[in-house]
Amino acid sequence: MSLSKNQIKLINSLRQKKYRKINQLFIAEGIKVVNELLQSSLKVNTIFATEDYQLDEKYAKITTIISEKELKKITTLKTPNKVLGVFYIPEESKIEDRGLVIALDAINDPGNLGTIIRLCDWFGVQKLVCSIDTVDCYNQKVIQSTMGSISRVDISYEDLGNYLETTTLPTFIADMDGENVYKTTLPKEAVLVMGNEANGVSESIRKIIQNKLTIPRFGESNQTESLNVATATSILISEFKRNLE
Repeated sequence: MSLSKNQIKLINSLRQKKYRKINQLFIAEGIKVVNELLQSSLKVNTIFATEDYQLDEKYAKITTIISEKELKKITTLKTPNKVLGVFYIPEESKIEDRGLVIALDAINDPGNLGTIIRLCDWFGVQKLVCSIDTVDCYNQKVIQSTMGSISRVDISYEDLGNYLETTTLPTFIADMDGENVYKTTLPKEAVLVMGNEANGVSESIRKIIQNKLTIPRFGESNQTESLNVATATSILISEFKRNLE
């Protein structure tokens, strides 16, 4: 069996957010990522794999065996890795005011979003709320960088200002002028807002936030202006979680 023109057209269209939304589908590539998603609660649409991919028999009916040359026609990777899966985008669930919620204000870089999703998975943060102008979590670069964690974190896209005004949880932002996170008693349940890579948290969101946190700089050069947003997120989540002990 080989790839049809319609299959190639559909898969390549899913590189664009518009068509992911229309079809409610996204693509994932590579053995590790695809296998992780196949073992998750996500529903799979189709699998395209080369003959040397170790296929689980229960997916045989929805699998098309293709050549490496054909895989190159649909891959987004520089080096194709045996398998590409097409998965259904799950429905967003209602945001509950409990636990630690991470909220993202206009995060643009797919790598940063993917890393933050993995951090949420690692630290057991179940809910990630993204502003409407945050990069799409089903962007193929985001999917690859999550390494499967996309299936274990509940992600919603919301009017961030409206969400922050209605949540009953205390709200925090990362801010250079905030309280030292290492000297602050943090609550067990809260919303932590992380801002855009270049501009930080927007002014409209700042007006809503109750608390500001900063990660103190210990280096003496004073030449580093700020931390990467994913790095800062990892430190702050770690401090929130440490306070649970």
